[in-house]
Amino acid sequence: MCGICGLFDFHDQRTPSPDLLRRMTDTIVHRGPDDDGIYTGPGIGLGFRRLSIIDVAGGHQPIANEDETIWVMLNGEIYNYQELRSDLLSKGHRFNTHSDTESIVHLYEQYGEDCFRRLRGMFAIALWDSRERKLLLARDRVGKKPLFYSSRNNRLVFGSELKCLLAAGGLSREIDPQALSDYFSFGYIPAPKTIYREARKVLPGHYLVASADGIKECSYWSLSFGEVEERSEEYWCEAIRHSVCEATRIRLMSDVPLGAFLSGGIDSSSIVATMSSLMKRPVTTCSIGFKEQEYNEADFARELAKKFGADHHEQIVEPNAVEILKKLAWHYDEPFADSSAIPTYYVSWVARQSVTVALGGDGGDESFAGYRRYYFDQLENRLRSHFPSRIRRSVFGPFGRMYPPLAWAPRVFRARATLQSLSREPLEGYFNSISIFRPDEKPHLLSDDFRASLKDYDSIGVLEPYYREAGTDDLLSRIQYVDIKTYLPDDILAKVDRASMAVSLEVRAPLLDHVLLELVARIPSKLKLRGTTGKYIFKKAMSSILPPETLSRRKQGFAVPLARWFRKELHDLAREALFSKDDPMLNRNYLQKIWKEHQSGTHDRSSHLWAVLMYRQWREVFEV
Repeated sequence: MCGICGLFDFHDQRTPSPDLLRRMTDTIVHRGPDDDGIYTGPGIGLGFRRLSIIDVAGGHQPIANEDETIWVMLNGEIYNYQELRSDLLSKGHRFNTHSDTESIVHLYEQYGEDCFRRLRGMFAIALWDSRERKLLLARDRVGKKPLFYSSRNNRLVFGSELKCLLAAGGLSREIDPQALSDYFSFGYIPAPKTIYREARKVLPGHYLVASADGIKECSYWSLSFGEVEERSEEYWCEAIRHSVCEATRIRLMSDVPLGAFLSGGIDSSSIVATMSSLMKRPVTTCSIGFKEQEYNEADFARELAKKFGADHHEQIVEPNAVEILKKLAWHYDEPFADSSAIPTYYVSWVARQSVTVALGGDGGDESFAGYRRYYFDQLENRLRSHFPSRIRRSVFGPFGRMYPPLAWAPRVFRARATLQSLSREPLEGYFNSISIFRPDEKPHLLSDDFRASLKDYDSIGVLEPYYREAGTDDLLSRIQYVDIKTYLPDDILAKVDRASMAVSLEVRAPLLDHVLLELVARIPSKLKLRGTTGKYIFKKAMSSILPPETLSRRKQGFAVPLARWFRKELHDLAREALFSKDDPMLNRNYLQKIWKEHQSGTHDRSSHLWAVLMYRQWREVFEV
């Protein structure tokens, strides 16, 4: 796990300054504290920071072929590099190291741009072909590793974090208004946008080719839900167990200490159970607990660790929101409103005390339909089918707007969002249900000038292309596909990458192995969500290795007590950050309204306030 950065001049062949590249690599030392490397040539500069995992002695980067006409940097891990290496050796290629990065060099020599689809792993890759004078930037299939770039004045600058681009100089800090609008809907900024108008993200499953002809973007992989296979539950259970085992096995390669996150939930528990069957030594497991019992999963994790004979490391933490806010804003580079970044940072810190690599359970909810919102969305779709669109819009919509948002009431009585969702078409309803500031709320948050700059832009447009291209008419599968293309890479994986890299920890996700994802996409959705039970077929597959109480326990999530924080611990800091000065993008009167609603205790506005607070913290930290 590492950090990469660099620059390429499309026409100017002057050699870039090594000092400039060092300024860029210095911003990402946390991603690679063990080693650094720089390569410069006519019009090209590559910078690298290394966290040594494989071939500790020989894995220095950038790495070149024999005649130094091709140079490669890798952030991530290639799990099938041994097979690739054997194949390439049989074709006459010669290797100087045992690192997985060198396999990419020769793979490109052999197969050209087709090389990326042959890789099994998580990666952000920069490849310089001096013979063709072209730079390739590639990102893994689901977006586990980040890769940012900016192109202006015939120069492309790239890096593992936006800070690299800022350190290179010349990047305008002008905010992209559409990106900020997206942020207040989703709580993250969806690719390819970034918070800056001039910077972009390489899309998952894509690579860029930069040359004197400009920039070309190519897709090399996408997931399809359109090839469903009707097979027995026993068949799918066996296939899932085999694929999870294989995905876990190949992620155990490491020359440094390796362990796993363990929350006590089905995903992380399945990974730990599988690891324990594959490893000769006890699995090193890491978890955190909280004093607030409703947020504490430590007891469940401890029991699971005992069952599997793990070497368990646990720490009860008291999240200090005041101290961690600026740290999070700096590491995430752009506004990011997923408050579970806080416990993710803490569990990464605890794990780093014992291991350098940790396996996690990310991906199970998206692929196996584990989120409760999938059940509610399916229920709403059934209700929609009983009412004509005209009736739904004219009755449910107005009634939903009148329905009071009862923060104190049980969830079943908080029908406002449901009624508003029912008044819309399926994708509109889902967008409404997942938005932090719903479509009817967001215009009130934004200032008049900001709304005018957006013209007719609507953030639902982020989801629409994916909803259309899912390859199926099954509504659940279409929503899963949307989440795999948006929420998974830009929220879940971004959260884990920045939090773990902040403490120089590599995190691997077996449940996001692309071979496993392709298998699960072929399973009928009725076996993923059955009644109110999400992950039905996954739970059944894991029932042979997990105790019944783990399989039946209600999903708890990785949360922090935001509502209380805004009334107590965060009260003064948040009030100062939100109201000490006006923000040209926001409507101060509306902010004061939701602040008072939350403080009164009759409305839970914590997610709204957190989104605005993290945006304001980002502006302060990066002086935007």
